[in-house]
Amino acid sequence: QLQLVESGGGLVQPGGSLTLSCEATGFTLDYYAVTWFRQAPGKEREGVSCISSTRGVINYADSVEDRFTISRDDAKNTVYLQMNSLKPEDTAVYFCAARIHYCSARTGSYDYWGQGTQVTASS
Repeated sequence: QLQLVESGGGLVQPGGSLTLSCEATGFTLDYYAVTWFRQAPGKEREGVSCISSTRGVINYADSVEDRFTISRDDAKNTVYLQMNSLKPEDTAVYFCAARIHYCSARTGSYDYWGQGTQVTASS
């Protein structure tokens, strides 16, 4: 079965850290760009960070620049999102998605999606 599986979400106090994982099963991520999206209640899904295949071009949304770090380990078929200095406004369901080679902001252009993992930053 071809799928992406996210893990690592949870409840953390503001200022805390979490690391999300996105593991591909049934296919290899080597040739895929992977984007982390998030969706808060009542809001549209937004792109958080993306890492392309091969050359590893990386993009971040302005709201998470300098706080979040995306990385990939192709040997483990996994992409990570290290989230530091979490804020209440980071609270959302986080999804990973994969498409061939290059990053894109268009959610409809992605071939595979995970089921999402909840991240809550609250005291």
